[in-house]
Amino acid sequence: MGGERQHYYGKHGTPQKYDPTFKGPIYHRGCTDVICCVFLLLAIVGYVAVGIIAWTHGDPRKVIYPTDSRGEFCGQKGTKNANKSYLFYFNIVKCASPLVLLEFQCPTPQICVEKCPNRYLTYLKAHGTQEFEYYKQFCVPGFKQNKAVTEVLRDGDCPAVLIPSKPLVQRCFPAIHAHKGVLMVGNETSYEDGHGFRKNITDLVEGAKKANGILEARHLAMRIFEDYTVSWYWIIIGLVIAMVLSLLFIILLRFLAGIMVWVMIVMVILVLGYGIFHCYMEYSRLRGEAGSDISLVDLGFQTDLRVYLHLRQTWMAFMIILSILEVIIILLLIFLRKRILIAIALIKEASRAVGYVMCSMLYPLVTFLLLCLCIAYWASTAIFLSTSNEAVYKIFSDTDCQAVGKTCNPENFSSSSEFHLCPGAHCQFAFYGGESTYHRALLGLQIFNAFMFFWLANFVLALGQVTLAGAFASYYWALKKPDDLPAFPLFSAFGRALRYHTGSLAFGSLLLAIVQIIRVMLEYLDQRLKAAENKFAKFLMTCLKCCFWCLEKFIKFLNRNAYIMIAIYGTNFCTSARNAFFLLMRNIIRVAVLDKVTDFLFLLGKLLIVGSVGILAFFFFTHRIRIVQDTAPPLNYYWVPILTVIVGSYLIAHGFFSVYGMCVDTLFLCFLEDLERNDGSMERPYFMSPTLKRLLNKTNRKPAES
Repeated sequence: MGGERQHYYGKHGTPQKYDPTFKGPIYHRGCTDVICCVFLLLAIVGYVAVGIIAWTHGDPRKVIYPTDSRGEFCGQKGTKNANKSYLFYFNIVKCASPLVLLEFQCPTPQICVEKCPNRYLTYLKAHGTQEFEYYKQFCVPGFKQNKAVTEVLRDGDCPAVLIPSKPLVQRCFPAIHAHKGVLMVGNETSYEDGHGFRKNITDLVEGAKKANGILEARHLAMRIFEDYTVSWYWIIIGLVIAMVLSLLFIILLRFLAGIMVWVMIVMVILVLGYGIFHCYMEYSRLRGEAGSDISLVDLGFQTDLRVYLHLRQTWMAFMIILSILEVIIILLLIFLRKRILIAIALIKEASRAVGYVMCSMLYPLVTFLLLCLCIAYWASTAIFLSTSNEAVYKIFSDTDCQAVGKTCNPENFSSSSEFHLCPGAHCQFAFYGGESTYHRALLGLQIFNAFMFFWLANFVLALGQVTLAGAFASYYWALKKPDDLPAFPLFSAFGRALRYHTGSLAFGSLLLAIVQIIRVMLEYLDQRLKAAENKFAKFLMTCLKCCFWCLEKFIKFLNRNAYIMIAIYGTNFCTSARNAFFLLMRNIIRVAVLDKVTDFLFLLGKLLIVGSVGILAFFFFTHRIRIVQDTAPPLNYYWVPILTVIVGSYLIAHGFFSVYGMCVDTLFLCFLEDLERNDGSMERPYFMSPTLKRLLNKTNRKPAES
C-alpha cells in the first residue's frame, strides 16, 4: 500500500483510482471554460476602460466642496469665489430629488455667496426699493438690472424668493419653524413666484428639509471621523481579541462539539417542558374566575392582546402547541440520533482538518483584501461617474430664431454669433448633466459598474471557496492522516483553481451577478412606484422581488456545493452542480441535520465572541473600568468605536467560521462520496475517520497474511 500512496489522493487530490468508470480528474479547460475566461477578460478590460474614461471626466472634489452652476468651487483660494464660501440654491425643492445622490448637484441654478440670506424677501417686493441692493447679491453675477421682472425670473438670473437660511456644510438651508401645525418662514406661509402664482411655503420647505437631512448626515460623518482618529488603536486591540477568541472557539469545538450539541438539545426539551408546566398552572389558576371561560371565538379580535391571557382557552391552546412541539422533538431525537452523532463527528473532524491546514484560517484575509480592491474600484468609479455632469445652458428667445434651443456659454454669449443672429436671445441655465454621448450613457455606465462589481466580488468569493474546498478535500482523501497530506495543500488548491477552474468560477459568479443586478433594478423600480396607487403593480413587484430573492439563495447554495465538487474532481461547473445537487438530494435528511447542528454551533460562537468583545468595549469606552479609566479617549459619540468593534468582531468571527463551515461542507460531500463509491475492500477502502466508521459499522478489510 505504501508504494501506491500517491494514487489515493496524490498530487491531483482525487480518490478516483478505485472507480473503473472514471478516468481521473479533468484538469483541462473545456470549451465553456475558455469562453467564460475570455468573456471575463473582455469584461474586465471594458471595466478598466470605463474607469479611465470616468476619471478623465469626473471631479471627486465635488463630493466635498460645493460648486455653483458653472462648476466653479466656492471658497477656494485663487479663484474669483475665494471670498464666497457658501452655496445658495435658487429653488431648494429640486435638491430633494434622489438624483442628487447620484450627481452630487442640484438641478437648479446655484451661486456662491459670502453669507446666507437672513430675511424673508421676494423679488417682486425688493425690486425698485432700497432692499434690492441686498437682494441682488443673491442673483447671478453680471445680470442686467434693466430687465423686466418676468424676464429676470424666467431667465433664472435671480431667485423668486429669499428665505432666512443657516449654513450647513457650506450650503444655505432655510431656517423653518412651525406655528399651530403650519410651516412658516418668518411670518409668511406663501410667496409669489413671479409668474402671477401664489405658492405655499410648505412646498418649498419640505424640499429643504429633505435636502437638509442629506447633508446633516455628512456633518455627522465628520464627527464620527474625529472619533475614529482618537480611538482607532483601541478598536484594533478589540478586533485582535475577537480574532483570538474565534480561533480558540474553533479549537475547542474538537473537544466540546458533542457536549454543546447535546446540552442544546436537552435545554430545548427542558424549556418546552417548563412552558407546558407554566401553561398548566395558569390554566388551573384561572378556574372559577369570572370571564375566564369565554371562548376565543366569542371574544373575537381584540387590539389589547393582554385580554387573551385572562382566558383559560388561551393557555390550553399554548399547552397543546408546546406539547406537540415537545413530542415532535423527542421523536426526531429518537429516530435521528445516529445522524446527529454523524454530524457531531464531522464537526470534530473538521476541527482536526483545520488544525492540519492551519494556514487556511488566514485565507479570509486574502479574500478580504481582494474584496476591498473591488469595492474601492467600484466606489471610486461610481464617484467619478457621478461627478462627470456639467451645467448645460440653452439659448432662449421670445422671437423665432434658428439659434433657439442650442447650447451656449453664458460667459461669452454676448459676443457669439448666435447672439448676433438673435439680438433678443439670452443664454439660460437649462439643466445639469451634459449632451455628449458619454453623458447620455452615464446611467448605463453606472449599471455596468454595479454589475461588474457583483461579478468580480462573487468571483473572489468563489475562488476562496474552491481553494478551501481543495485543501480540505486533500485532508479527507489522505488514507493515512496527516502523512498523505500534500506539503502545501492550500497553495496547491489555489494554483489549481486559477490554472484550471477560472472559467467555471467565472460562469458561476456570472449567474449570481445577473440575479443580483436584477434585484437592484427591481429595488430601484419599487422606489419609483411607491407613490403610485396601482395595487396590481405593487403586488407584481413584491412577487418579483420575492422570487429573485429565493433564486439568489438557491444559486448561492448550488454554487457553493458545485465549487466543492469542482475542487474534488476537476469537472466543469454544470457537471459539478448537477452531481452535487443529486448527491445532496439522495441524502436530504443528513443534509438537514448537519445544517441545523452547524448553524447552532456557529450562532453560539458568534454570540459568545461578539457579546464578550462588545461588553468589554462598552465598559472601556464608557470609562467604567477603573484600572484603565483614564486611558480611554474622549469621544463625541462613545457608540462609534463600540459599534465598530461589535461589527468588526462579527465579521472576524464570520470569517473564521466561514472557513470552518466550508471545511464541514467539504468533508460532508467527501463523506457522502466515500459511502457511495467505496465498500471497505482492498480495492475500495473507506477514507472516513475511525469515529465515522464506528458509527456506521464500517471497516476496511485488511490484507490477508501470507
